[in-house]
Amino acid sequence: MSTTFQLDTATSRANPTPSPMKRLTVPAIRRRKQDGRTAEPIVMLTAYTARQAQLLDAHCDLLLVGDSLGQVIYGLPSSVPVTLDMMIAHGAAVVRGSYHSVVIVDMPFGAYEASPQQAFESAARILKETGCAGVKLEGGEAMAETVAFLTRRGIPVMGHVGLTPQAVNLLGGYNARGRSEAEAARIVADAKALDDAGAFSIVVEGVVEPIAIAATEATACPIIGIGGSAQCDGQVLVTEDMLGMFERVPRFVKRYADMGAIISCAAEQYAGEVRDRSFPGIEQTYQPK
Repeated sequence: MSTTFQLDTATSRANPTPSPMKRLTVPAIRRRKQDGRTAEPIVMLTAYTARQAQLLDAHCDLLLVGDSLGQVIYGLPSSVPVTLDMMIAHGAAVVRGSYHSVVIVDMPFGAYEASPQQAFESAARILKETGCAGVKLEGGEAMAETVAFLTRRGIPVMGHVGLTPQAVNLLGGYNARGRSEAEAARIVADAKALDDAGAFSIVVEGVVEPIAIAATEATACPIIGIGGSAQCDGQVLVTEDMLGMFERVPRFVKRYADMGAIISCAAEQYAGEVRDRSFPGIEQTYQPK
């Protein structure tokens, strides 16, 4: 799917340079797993803004507009308060800022659980108003009917099992899941149920490693791990976490940069130059001719 709007790159640095590259598709992602194996692991990161999408797009197969934006962008205590309007606004921005990756938008808590019909109405609105390629929803066997309902009506669905952040109040926190045999079996069964229902891929989050491996082996669709295993068919992280924007991150995050410190240092330098009147200098001011 192409970006939603034609962009004029001559008028704003916020717009990406047009590229002839064709955007990846949901079927192409699904086909990456053949005969139970994915030769080239799938790369996914979260994105919430057009500029972030521009920077990540060339390196990713999937960009996820996650409801984690509740905490990352809005400073909310969890993803539960996130609204459909918030997801649509950020989803449209990410689609506009990308041309290569498949863009998937999270359906927020309360927008799909009541019935398959409610889920269809929410998902249809997301696709229409953002131009994204598909939606993601949380839940296992209980959501299989909804996943089947959506896929039969032309809406690609990414599943999400294991640690499901929208259920934080029920789970009692963000601890790793699957430490008991019963819970481990249930998580694998959840992944299989979503796979059978037609999900094109499934995120498995925050589970002990053997569960992630078992789910990967038990499903025909790609399993994307986050706090799972390197043996999953792909990986996803919250971009701000892996860039080091926050002091505290989950155990499963690897920091690939310390952007928080870089931003703080730059702001400190700027503040000092403003206060000692060395900024703006001659290079940053307009002089009479």
